[in-house]
Amino acid sequence: MANPDTTEMVLLALLEGRARHGYELAKLVESESTGKLQFHVASLYPMLYRLERKLLVEGKWIEKAGERRRRYYKLKPAGRKALAAHRRNWREFVEALNRLTGFSHA
Repeated sequence: MANPDTTEMVLLALLEGRARHGYELAKLVESESTGKLQFHVASLYPMLYRLERKLLVEGKWIEKAGERRRRYYKLKPAGRKALAAHRRNWREFVEALNRLTGFSHA
């Protein structure tokens, strides 16, 4: 995904339900989109760090017995507001496309 706003919306949406680590997020994108979308882990972490700097998510290192340490990210209240705004904007965009192209009737 090249568009940072789209990537941001996807990550915020995946964090809406619970905290997740980066690798899990990458795998969820791939599985939930049936392979049509993919995040490379190398490009995913800079986006997560950016979301942290924007105070939309909070990252926390967690160690579990027998596993390596992972950084889990959870949505903050500002992240929920940003996600709602992204969804509104996308809904309006898709509605406009439908009107212009007749796509919803195809």
